[in-house]
Amino acid sequence: MSELIQKNDSRATIRWKLLASASALTLIAYVSSPNLAKAEDADRPSIWIELGGQLSRLEDNSEFFAPNFPTPRPSVLEPSQKFEKPPFFGFEEDGKISLQPKNSDWVLSASLRYGRALKNSHVQQQTKPAATRFNFYPTMPSAGQYFTRQPHAARFAETRARNSETYTILDFQAGKDVGLGIFGKNASSTLSLGVRFAQFQDKSSVNLKSDPDWHFQHKYYLYGGYLELQFVVEPFHSNAAAFQAERSFRGLGPSLSWSSSVPFAGDPQGGELAFDWDVNLAVIFGRQRTRTSHKSTGRYQSPGTYFNGKHALVTTSYRAPPPQTRSRNVTVPNVGGSVGLSWQLPNFKMRLGYRADFFFGAMDGGIETPKTYDRNFYGPFASVSIGLP
Repeated sequence: MSELIQKNDSRATIRWKLLASASALTLIAYVSSPNLAKAEDADRPSIWIELGGQLSRLEDNSEFFAPNFPTPRPSVLEPSQKFEKPPFFGFEEDGKISLQPKNSDWVLSASLRYGRALKNSHVQQQTKPAATRFNFYPTMPSAGQYFTRQPHAARFAETRARNSETYTILDFQAGKDVGLGIFGKNASSTLSLGVRFAQFQDKSSVNLKSDPDWHFQHKYYLYGGYLELQFVVEPFHSNAAAFQAERSFRGLGPSLSWSSSVPFAGDPQGGELAFDWDVNLAVIFGRQRTRTSHKSTGRYQSPGTYFNGKHALVTTSYRAPPPQTRSRNVTVPNVGGSVGLSWQLPNFKMRLGYRADFFFGAMDGGIETPKTYDRNFYGPFASVSIGLP
């Protein structure tokens, strides 16, 4: 036991050393850097405020809920897993504030990205059984005693699924314009070091109902030398199941990014078009948490038990496992970047582009046992920045 505690303590110590080192290097480099005066600093905004949004394609897999009923769903009805899928798209809002002191090529920045997605599914599938004609005396067709039985039920499957998720990404960085000339005379290229915080939260709810095998069933008995219809029943299974899940990840770690802007048309005063790109790397130390619960029941109306208006209805309860609660520390590598075009004036900038972020092994998407899945976001974005003196 003591060895395990020492091992966990050493991991925690390593994480905090990395975070402390990243923060210390950032502050020391900023404080000790020489101030590089530039002639245009007097007209350059020292504060930039940026607001934007992104339509994100989400990649967040998890294990589908598929209860094992005694009577499986027929092929004419589609499986419920098709309708349990989480949302494909979400919307993200982001904001950033950057501070670049006069006569300095250092930039301090703080940014926040918040995304959310919601999907509600309610799918009903049902056959359309026709009325069936029965003959009381099949061995005496001339008797002509027929009747038509209207069905009281049908084969059906109903799926209700609700999936919601939110994510928050917070960055604090200090960057320096390294001024790499290979990108052009007026190009900028900034290396930044900082800390990234990430939090993901998912909630899922699934409710299933189905009657997979409804059908008419009748039986004849020999009476007075002739077959006589004695009863017509409609045997069926009625299945129901429910599932709930809450999953989350929260972590913090050092980050490194490289951004560049390369003008290719116009001029800084009248309006300048530029090609922008950036890449970012981070290692996030955090904790996964997962809680799941589910149950299922079945009812069966048996054939051959209907007589004089009575039938047997048997209810079967499937023993549900206790709620599963899991929590563990994980290390999540994070890689991302963006490309786009920008139009900039001395105190205004507008950007359009495509951005992606990949968090490897961030979520536990299992039900009964842990199963690790990535959490990825990518899609088009737009932003507007305003410079203040």
